[in-house]
Amino acid sequence: MEHIRTTKVEQVKLLDRFSTSSKSQTGTLYLTATHLLFIDANQKETWILHHHIAAVEKLALTTSGCPLVIQCKNFRIVHFIVPRERDCHDIYNSLLQLSKPVERVQGWQLINLVEEFDRMGVPNSNWQLSDANRDYKICETYPRELYVPRSVSKPIIVGSSKFRSKGRFPVLSYYRKDNEAAICRCSQPLSGFSARCLEDEHMLQAISKANPTNRYMYVVDTRPKLNAMANRAAGKGYENEDNYSNIRFQFVGIENIHVMRSSLQKLLEVCGSRGLSVNDFLSGLESSGWLRHIKAVLEAAIFLAKAIAFEGASVLVHCSDGWDRTSQVCSLGSLLLDPFYRTIKGFMVLIEKDWIAFGHKFSDRCGQLDGDPKEISPVFAQFLESVWHLTEQFPQAFEYNEAFLLQIHEHVNSCQFGNFIGNCQKEREELKLKEKTYSLWPFLLDEQKKYRNPIYNEHFSQSFAVLEPDTVSFNFKFWRNMYHQFDHTMHPRQSVLNHVMNMREQNKLLEKDIKELEAKLGHRATKEETDAAFTKEPLRSVHPVSPVHKTLECFKKEQPLLRANDCIRTIEGANAADNRYSEYMEELSKTEPGMVSLEYGVARMTC
Repeated sequence: MEHIRTTKVEQVKLLDRFSTSSKSQTGTLYLTATHLLFIDANQKETWILHHHIAAVEKLALTTSGCPLVIQCKNFRIVHFIVPRERDCHDIYNSLLQLSKPVERVQGWQLINLVEEFDRMGVPNSNWQLSDANRDYKICETYPRELYVPRSVSKPIIVGSSKFRSKGRFPVLSYYRKDNEAAICRCSQPLSGFSARCLEDEHMLQAISKANPTNRYMYVVDTRPKLNAMANRAAGKGYENEDNYSNIRFQFVGIENIHVMRSSLQKLLEVCGSRGLSVNDFLSGLESSGWLRHIKAVLEAAIFLAKAIAFEGASVLVHCSDGWDRTSQVCSLGSLLLDPFYRTIKGFMVLIEKDWIAFGHKFSDRCGQLDGDPKEISPVFAQFLESVWHLTEQFPQAFEYNEAFLLQIHEHVNSCQFGNFIGNCQKEREELKLKEKTYSLWPFLLDEQKKYRNPIYNEHFSQSFAVLEPDTVSFNFKFWRNMYHQFDHTMHPRQSVLNHVMNMREQNKLLEKDIKELEAKLGHRATKEETDAAFTKEPLRSVHPVSPVHKTLECFKKEQPLLRANDCIRTIEGANAADNRYSEYMEELSKTEPGMVSLEYGVARMTC
């Protein structure tokens, strides 16, 4: 609260950036310890979490007031006009301080990566759990538990780590049990133009031999070849095929974090422009290159998945430092190969394994702390968008829906949960996040009903050895619900999946009503059977028979009997056997009991 100078400002205007006129809403702006709140004259509330704020800009003073533009990490842009410049300045300074992360508390036992590797079938005769990095002495940005080939000793691990950027030596990321092929990951070698390392060569040979079904392996460099060659001049670079036996080298050409940051900025400029024609919007979308980058990431993952599934070859993936493009390709490749990662729980495990545990720099890439702005890049957002494109092509193969992906993106930037705070596991342990914060995953599981895909088919998902998305250009779309999710003034699009989910909920309510009605009918039928049991034996009257009744009975006996032909009349043109009224006549001809139910207040008696 010490950062809040002004808690309430009245007569603030909220501008609608998508309106062609200078339309605005006037209301009151409140500043709390966690949120910025705007309430307009119609009591409509707009809440902005402080940790969603990416940038705050105070523009030059105008005749109507001081403009304040807030850009959020979840792509919301809010434009306020504050009447007094002093109030605007106070709010501006407060938001700069309040948009830094806070701490919170627990639920971390839900996901256990040792259990996940056990599900894959590791450890086994070819792979082992190594304690070489138990104290983070070999690599600070790797987790404590690492899986390496069983034939590899600790000196080989240490030697290989010294030859790899940031000490990130090759380790297991995913193991395919049916053909024993593996996805491994690392960083670029410090090879320069001619350097080599026998321990690193032995490490790659051990990975190749750990797959008895195929002796060659792929080494996939996710960078453009030109970038990798430029790194050679700095003493880094890529593997020399002459020094490594049985490897096939492949570049896949995903651009670096700076290109991705610039591309997203261009995309947001197009999204935030008012009054664009269709041609201008599509031209701006194309020139941003955003969808082209998504396509490159997916194609790299498809290459990896096909090598594993169809060729049975192990694959080693790296980029520069092995925590950005490597995480994208390894996680997407695993998603294409394994139906478990297409479930809600499995997707959480995938993120925990390939992103959080293996040291994707969430604090730097998401701008959670004051630091180098050049380190900010939408790497994880690209991964989520790639998954969204897969759900669009294979809607029956994923248990989770679009809302699940958006909610994860929301909390990557909110810092309300400890999963995405920090750059690596060691840093999170030093911050004691498990003691001070909650985990996101139990929160999402508690509300998983909202995130279930209504057309998910488990058998359909498991029927594919590998998902093979089509990467032709027209299959890549602008993700409107990500970049325009807060622009309610735009023409609404009805979500087909939301409509299906609403219909399913209505069906469940109707089925519940049917069961309740059936239960009531069953109860009533039981009651009627009970009542009928009391009326089976005729009750005998204890009172003397009335003379009047005797007279009536005698008069009844003197009446002439009907002929048999008169008892049952048939409809003209019909047979007596088909006569629908015959059963009613038979009922009328039956002898009545001496007394029937007394519920109706009358009784029939015979002489």
